[in-house]
Amino acid sequence: MDQPVQKNHGPVRPGVARPPVSLAGCPVHDLKHRLRAVGLRPTRQRVALGWLLFARGDRHLTAETLFDEAQRARVPVSLATIYNTLNQFSHVGLLRQIAMDGTRTYFDTNISDHHHFFVEGEEKLMDIPGHDLSVSNLPEPPDGMEIARVEVVVRLRKKDA
Repeated sequence: MDQPVQKNHGPVRPGVARPPVSLAGCPVHDLKHRLRAVGLRPTRQRVALGWLLFARGDRHLTAETLFDEAQRARVPVSLATIYNTLNQFSHVGLLRQIAMDGTRTYFDTNISDHHHFFVEGEEKLMDIPGHDLSVSNLPEPPDGMEIARVEVVVRLRKKDA
């Protein structure tokens, strides 16, 4: 039986995420399958960015944060490509976009039904489980429209001592 051939990706540096070799049953293989399942071609850049996004579990990040992580991981990608990829991933349901004040957009790897705390001054989002909050008395949507989702952001600030 033939053994898979592993490619040499260079030396592993501490603190730098390095995607594993693409073998059946590994995270990269699963990511490629996930991209194909939503109609996206698993290009090298999408796979590398997907690895950086999803390998650490549920989290919230901006395009700039992902760009910094990509630079540290030596993934050759522009900030424009990161924005395009994050928007594509959001469009097909792999990420959720959370727009804050029209000035900053966060991308959430947790696409389940949930809400958020936003810590002002720290610019940090934290999940509120969907079952911990109920929203009632929603207005009737205009004719021909339906409510797709309700997202609540509860803003927090440190108490004055």
